[in-house]
Amino acid sequence: MENEMTQTVQETTAETTGRPERGPFAEAVRKVLLAGIGAVALAQEEIEEFVQKLVERGELAEADGKKVVKDVLERQKKLFKEEARKAEGLLDRRIEAILNRLNLPTREEFAALNERIAELTHKIEELKKTE
Repeated sequence: MENEMTQTVQETTAETTGRPERGPFAEAVRKVLLAGIGAVALAQEEIEEFVQKLVERGELAEADGKKVVKDVLERQKKLFKEEARKAEGLLDRRIEAILNRLNLPTREEFAALNERIAELTHKIEELKKTE
């Protein structure tokens, strides 16, 4: 299961960036995400085993057990998504801080520069026509 998740993360990284891996920082982020996914998978197994024992002992009806597992897994999924969103926001802020320190232009600045270049190119073409 972890190999499938690793492959999925690698494929997603390759699709979004056009390259398989970015370097040590990206690898560290990937490992943290994989650890989280592995923890969720392990927790799911433990929950299912615990509920199954309760069902076997007669302390919980099978239908109720399935509902409990479903409810717990849905809560875990929500928590995981929320934590992933927080991690993504933190990662975005850190990357932005690094780019600011490197004094690199933002996408918005690039877009504004491209727009300005297009305007100036158009003006040059117009001036060439009047000559």
